[in-house]
Amino acid sequence: MALKDLMINPETYGPDQTLTGASTSGKNDLFYDIKHRIHERIVEEINLAVLDEMDPEEVKPEVSRIVERFLEEEKVLLNVGERKALVEEILDELMGLGPLEPLLRDDTISDILCNTYKDVYIERRGILEKADCRFADNAHLLNIIDRIISRVGRRVDESSPMVDARLPDGSRVNAIIPPAAIDGPLLSIRRFGAKPLQMEDLINFKTITPEIAEFMADCVQAKLNIMISGGTGSGKTTLLNVFSSFIPGNERIVTIEDSAELQLQQQHVVRLEVRPPSIEGTGEITQRDLVRNSLRMRPDRIIIGEVRGPESFDMLQAMNTGHEGSLTTIHANSARDSLTRLESMILQTGINLPEQAMRFMMSSALDLIVQVERLVDGSRKIVSISEVVGMEGYVITLQDIFVFEKRGIDKKGGVIGRFKATGIRPHCVDRLELAGIRIPDNLFSPEKIYE
Repeated sequence: MALKDLMINPETYGPDQTLTGASTSGKNDLFYDIKHRIHERIVEEINLAVLDEMDPEEVKPEVSRIVERFLEEEKVLLNVGERKALVEEILDELMGLGPLEPLLRDDTISDILCNTYKDVYIERRGILEKADCRFADNAHLLNIIDRIISRVGRRVDESSPMVDARLPDGSRVNAIIPPAAIDGPLLSIRRFGAKPLQMEDLINFKTITPEIAEFMADCVQAKLNIMISGGTGSGKTTLLNVFSSFIPGNERIVTIEDSAELQLQQQHVVRLEVRPPSIEGTGEITQRDLVRNSLRMRPDRIIIGEVRGPESFDMLQAMNTGHEGSLTTIHANSARDSLTRLESMILQTGINLPEQAMRFMMSSALDLIVQVERLVDGSRKIVSISEVVGMEGYVITLQDIFVFEKRGIDKKGGVIGRFKATGIRPHCVDRLELAGIRIPDNLFSPEKIYE
């Protein structure tokens, strides 16, 4: 089927329609103006419902002919490269996410940040840089946002100007529009590759060493409860994905997320996702609702993408009542801060627990806290692995097992450092040995340095 066969009214595409108001301030402005006007004309003249069913390679020759005709009518001089780029961008507008498509095809990009329609920034290897693309106007950006969130049944408008969604590859999307965003719509995309990172990748990136990676794999298999702590963009979800890969394939896993991002490789995985309230304010499903419901689903493991509210209380209760081997992440700057934040979340439930009882519940539920950071050179590192030992009076006792020592910055701006053991033999080693896992005697030696 050719694109001309989709024309609602082929006669409307005639030489009497001209391109007016094109900016002459520079080739860049002219290029975007031409693209926007050709796209508008094609949208008016074709059946978009049928277009969605066509192969892009089938549509491309017809779009090329329309672009050539349009440029001849307007006597616009573009070189071969510019004409090809124009066709590709119009195809992206018709069948994809417009200016975002080239960025989404680039596997080296980890974040896409749209500060209104004018400025698009990307993060590549931990460093932010400005992208060589933009949207036509704020209405164009809003259209792309609507296209993304409509796929997952979300909405955004003046009454609900913030929304979380995801792309088909699992990438996390956040959008905020006026009146909450003063200058115009804002869009943030946290990329997740089509192929999930493995532990070997993290070792190659020097996020973790092979010896420490093997220890963490043993801890997951021995069903220790692990909480991953870190700041925004530090790699918490990636690390959670990697750790979850060590869960045996014969166990039933239930994942609970605000926006589904995890890419577990096991077959027996049940994925649950929260639902925001409808326009009438009804039908909301919270993470706490899902945690409670998951307990009735006979899970071997419960994985919570990120604990951020009252569901923390139900999560700790589950860890304390036979659901061992649970994994979760939390926003915090250190292992100690993560416990303080967890405590404040429990208080959000309104349950009047004595302080000592609340902390005792936390100390008995959690086994390990893994702190991950994004360093100044953009690299991600596991900076500490701490064991939750128990209580001393009213204080939860933590002890570091492994730490990353920062030793300076090299001439290229890279962080110099090394991993080392603190010399403390963790209590959890006894559980590992009971599970049939042998731990090397010198793994925790203070003389042990992991470069």
